Amino acid sequence: MEHKKIILFGGTFDPPHNGHMTLLSGAIETVQPDLVIVEPAGTPPHKRAGETAARHRAAMCECFCPLCGHLIIDDTEIRRAGKSYTVDTVRAMNERYPGAQLYFPMGSDMLLWFRNWVGYKELLRRLVIVAHVRAGEDEAPMRAFADTLRAEGGSVLFVKAAVLPLSSTEVRSKIACGEPIDALVPPSVADYIAAHGLYRQQGGAAKDKTP
Repeated sequence: MEHKKIILFGGTFDPPHNGHMTLLSGAIETVQPDLVIVEPAGTPPHKRAGETAARHRAAMCECFCPLCGHLIIDDTEIRRAGKSYTVDTVRAMNERYPGAQLYFPMGSDMLLWFRNWVGYKELLRRLVIVAHVRAGEDEAPMRAFADTLRAEGGSVLFVKAAVLPLSSTEVRSKIACGEPIDALVPPSVADYIAAHGLYRQQGGAAKDKTP
């Protein structure tokens, strides 16, 4: 099957939460892709590597599968040694799927930071940014910033979907404090976290109780 439009959805996913779900769902509705690639990060350059085993984060990403009939969980970044940069992954996807257009969903905070990414000008040539912004006070500056990226040759689409102000850090903190997370993550993620005893230690590090 030829893939003409591919969503590449990257993140640490430690753990995946309902904010991730709404972002990807909105991007799928906007782009109507032929394929969705969910890419759990290896060692992100912008943060410390988490203590949660990559196999757990990848397994929890199965929660995204119901959003699209053509969705795969990819391990390119997990297998890569050292710091993992988006531009390296995008190059790999361009080689794997020649001729396809890549679409990269991101929230408003990532969009504003985009010029600090390694190889951002190359990324502007290689992918379409799919921006998910909160309606209201941050919409105007986000659209103005997007215009500056377009002036550099980039392409930016905006997702028409609700934004959930939620972070993985918040989810881990609630688990460590013994608070319920059923309203914050998909049921499969909550079940996986409980089954493997993840994030029970204060600070959010995953302590796997299984061998």
